[in-house]
Amino acid sequence: MSLSVIINGANGRIGKLLTKKVEDDPDLEIAALVSPHGGDEMLKSISEFEGTADVVIDFSVHTAVTELCEFCTVNKIPAVICTTGFTESELDTINKTSEYIPVFRSANMSVGIALLTRFAKEAAAVMKNCDIELVEAHHNRKLDAPSGTALMLADAVREVRPNVHYQYGRSGASKRQPDEIGIHSIRMGNVTGIHELYFATDSQTITIKHEAHDPALFAEGAIAAAKFLVNCPKGMYNMDDLIGAN
Repeated sequence: MSLSVIINGANGRIGKLLTKKVEDDPDLEIAALVSPHGGDEMLKSISEFEGTADVVIDFSVHTAVTELCEFCTVNKIPAVICTTGFTESELDTINKTSEYIPVFRSANMSVGIALLTRFAKEAAAVMKNCDIELVEAHHNRKLDAPSGTALMLADAVREVRPNVHYQYGRSGASKRQPDEIGIHSIRMGNVTGIHELYFATDSQTITIKHEAHDPALFAEGAIAAAKFLVNCPKGMYNMDDLIGAN
């Protein structure tokens, strides 16, 4: 039996890739395509949907999350939230929603990034006094800087180094502080996504890096998350849960 999927943000770059992959997957079918810009056979708002669906995959914008969460809660539909740039209030809304339905949220839907996150935490825990720098690069159309993925990686490091603070870029004459993570953003051309972390002491440096070659990988990760989530009880889930289930 096919899973019925609502794609929220279907007119976006990843939304279009996701739509094609869902159409090509024999285990999935499209329940509705949603985009505020409209289009052929598209709803302008998820609240317009009146049918049945098994899961929502969201690649829209952060300001749409309140409507999304309300819709999914009322209709008891699990939500895979792949959007970034949320405010604290919006994150609170997502967390409260997970008290009623299964919610999967990740700033990056790549399995490779999930592994990078694990490696980063291990390196930070073992190399306790190292300097940590993070560099991320994306295409010149990306709206947020630093990227949601960069912040996710930095937050993961802070789980094992709770006293660090974030230094966004470097300018001026101040010396680097030992209790900081330098976060640097590059925007150029058509770069899909590069995230690189450096862990350096006076005697050695460890570098770990993930480079996305095709944005389709984010659509693939979202589909894997959707198939995982429909079998989960209410609660909050992320890429660690998905990797652990495989």
